[in-house]
Amino acid sequence: MNDTQRQVLNAAMAELPLVAILRGITPDEIVEVCDALIEAGFRLIEIPLNSPEPWQSIERAVTHCPSNVLIGAGTVLEESDTARLAELGAPLMITPNTQPELVSLGAQRGLAPMIGCMTPTEALAAAKAGATALKLFPAARMGTGYFKDIKAILPTGLPVLAVGGIELGNMAEWYAVGIGGFGFGSNLYKPGRSAAEVGVIASELVAEWQRLSGEGA
Repeated sequence: MNDTQRQVLNAAMAELPLVAILRGITPDEIVEVCDALIEAGFRLIEIPLNSPEPWQSIERAVTHCPSNVLIGAGTVLEESDTARLAELGAPLMITPNTQPELVSLGAQRGLAPMIGCMTPTEALAAAKAGATALKLFPAARMGTGYFKDIKAILPTGLPVLAVGGIELGNMAEWYAVGIGGFGFGSNLYKPGRSAAEVGVIASELVAEWQRLSGEGA
C-alpha cells in the first residue's frame, strides 16, 4: 500500500470498519454498485475471486472509485493473486482461511491481508504472519459467546471482523462483545439485486454502525 491507501485503511478501520462483499457481481454491474456503496459511506469493497470475471471487475472498480475507497479481492488462495492485486493497486487481500505463507507474501507485497480464521490456532498464526485484520468466519454460526472466549488470547489492537450471517438485526449483539467491524455478503449484495437496493441496505448498515459507535449522535 502507498501512504494514501494506508491512511484510508486506518481511517476506515477506526471510523467505519464495514466491508462490502460483492460475491457474484459482474463487470457490467460493478461501477453502479460501487457508487451506491460509496454514497452510503462504505470505504472497503471486496470482489471475491469466484465471481464472474473478477479481475475485470476489480480493475474497473480501482479505476472508477475515488482515492478514499479501497478495493480488493476475496477468496484469495494463490500466490499469483497477491501479485496481481499489487499490480492493480487493489490492496485488500481477503481470504476464507488461514494460510500463513500466503499472508506473509501479501504483506511483503504491500497488501492489507484480512485473514479468515475460526480457531485460536488459525487466528494466532494469521497474526504472526502479518495479518492486518482477522475475519471470524462463519461468525453467526459460531456465535458471540465463542468470540468472547477466543478474544482474550488474540493480539491487542488487531481488529477482528465478523463475517458470515451478519445483518442489521445482529450487529448490536456483536458490537456489545467488542467486535471490531463487519463484512456483509448476501444480505447486502447478491446477484440480481439492483444498485439502488444495495444502496438502501448499505445506508441502513452504516447508520446502525454509527448508532452503535456513537458517531451518528
